[in-house]
Amino acid sequence: MGRPLEPAVNAHVATTNLSKRFGAATVLDRVDLAVERGALVTLLGPSGCGKTTLLRLIAGLMAPDEGSIAIGGVDVTRTPPHKRNVGVVFQSYALFPHLTVAGNVGFGLQGKGLGRAEIAVKVQRALALVQMDRFGDRPVRPLSGGQQQRVALARALAVEPSVLLFDEALSALDRNLRETMQVELRRLLKDLGATAVFVTHDQDEALTMSDKVAVMNAGRIEQFDEPVRLYERPRSLFATRFVGVSSELRGTVAARDGGRLRVDTPQGPVMAEGDLPSGAAAVVSTRPENIAIGAGEGPDRNRIEGRVRRVTFQGARTRIAVDVGAGTDFMVEIGGIFALPVPGDVAVLSWAASRSFVFADVRQAA
Repeated sequence: MGRPLEPAVNAHVATTNLSKRFGAATVLDRVDLAVERGALVTLLGPSGCGKTTLLRLIAGLMAPDEGSIAIGGVDVTRTPPHKRNVGVVFQSYALFPHLTVAGNVGFGLQGKGLGRAEIAVKVQRALALVQMDRFGDRPVRPLSGGQQQRVALARALAVEPSVLLFDEALSALDRNLRETMQVELRRLLKDLGATAVFVTHDQDEALTMSDKVAVMNAGRIEQFDEPVRLYERPRSLFATRFVGVSSELRGTVAARDGGRLRVDTPQGPVMAEGDLPSGAAAVVSTRPENIAIGAGEGPDRNRIEGRVRRVTFQGARTRIAVDVGAGTDFMVEIGGIFALPVPGDVAVLSWAASRSFVFADVRQAA
């Protein structure tokens, strides 16, 4: 058994200074993560950022090179997977084709010394949770992708785990089914009061399902925040770009007034919130939906001019690419289909300085 640790406040799962290397490559670099009991947390990032490695370390499927892992305040860093009381749902579902639905769900219970009657009750209860209780005696091979995903989830739930881990568990489903399962799975886990950690590269999935999202990049957590704050108050240029779409201008910090900076750009001066010294190379970023076509009102607005290059209708919204010079397309997103500009139109763009953020231009710094 593991030894008790001093857990982070309310943390059900906690990693401290966790590192993992494969040869000369550092895949995880001193990662600290605290997941509160009953929280749904997503590890979000591009391929190779370390999110799956972090999940596998929590599951006990591999060992860290440095650092510790605690579940329920107990150090499980060297505890084997079957003694950690975690359930894992994989992208491939990992179902046994020669077993029935009930046989798959009950597989993890057979090593717990339970009798057949007790196993049958737990299997039926788990299948009922995922609305598959009428499928127990059916083979798994003919089931649809969504049904197989439910069976894999029921198998994880049947062992009554302390923590549920999902490794790209919905990525094999088609878009409509995936979106339906996102909502259903979040509702189910909340009803159960479960603690869950998801791995995904899909930002929409992360924002839909999570209480908090950890944006990972190059083995580190760039930002760990609630979805709304992550989207509206990004703390790094990487987080801004990876979560949603950003419209950006490059320039140089010319002056500062408290937490607001004036950045001189080829398109003219713009104001943004940030903390960089004067003279620093900078990227000013805002979300496309923050931008209006028209000068707008009020002194707190940035204004630039450009020429419409492309108009893309996307149903409930329309995305407009505006060439603002210096090889820069500024993305604008508006709702509705009335009075849309056409390619070639001159457009005055405006947006609130309070909705602009400035980050170091790492391209220039490099």
